[in-house]
Amino acid sequence: MKESRYQELCALAGPVSRETFAKLLEFEQIFLKWAQKINLVAPSTISTLWARHILDSAQLMRLAPNALKWLDLGSGGGFPGAVVAILLLDRPGARIRLVESNSKKAGFLRAVLGELQVPAEVVNARIEAIVGQFEDTEVVTARALAPLSVLLQLALPWLSGTAAALFHKGRDYRVEVEESRDVWRFDLVEHTDKVDPDGVILGISKLQRRN
Repeated sequence: MKESRYQELCALAGPVSRETFAKLLEFEQIFLKWAQKINLVAPSTISTLWARHILDSAQLMRLAPNALKWLDLGSGGGFPGAVVAILLLDRPGARIRLVESNSKKAGFLRAVLGELQVPAEVVNARIEAIVGQFEDTEVVTARALAPLSVLLQLALPWLSGTAAALFHKGRDYRVEVEESRDVWRFDLVEHTDKVDPDGVILGISKLQRRN
C-alpha cells in the first residue's frame, strides 16, 4: 500500500524524494490525532484524507514546477498549504507562508510543521492584515475559502503584480468565473483536477479591476 501511495503521489506532483514522502505520511498521522480534538476538515472526508485532501493539494506542484515563494490564503487544516510546504523540501531555497485567522488552526499548523521540521511561516492573521507583505510571492493558493470574486479581491495585492494564483474550485466554477469577469480582468488557465472529477484548478494572473 505504501509503495502504491508513493507512485500515485509522484504521478500527480512530479518527482518526490522518499524522505519527503515519509514526512507526508507522518503529517497524515499527526493530522488524524489533532482532528479528534479540533475541527480541521469536514468529518465526512476524514476517511479519505490521503486522496481527498493530501493528493488534491500535492498536484499543485506540477502546475508550478519552478516556483520558490508561495503564499497560501486561509490555510485551515493545511490544504494545500502544509502539503505544499512539505513537498517544497525537495526544492532548495523554496518557502511558503500560510495565512490563517483561526488561532486553533494556526496553532495546529505551527505544531505539525515544527514537529516535521518543515521551514514554513504560519501567520495567524486575517488576509486583509498582511497587505503590503510578502511581495516576493510567486504563487498564491487557496482551497475551499471563498467565492472567486472574493478570492480575487483578497489576492489582488499579489496578483496585480507578477504572482499567479492556483485556486481549487468545484463544479460551479464557470458561474464564478463569469461573475468575476464583470468586475475583474485577468488571464485564466483551467487546469484539470486529477483527483476530484468535479473540480478544477484555476490559474489566474495579471489581475486588474475594471473601471
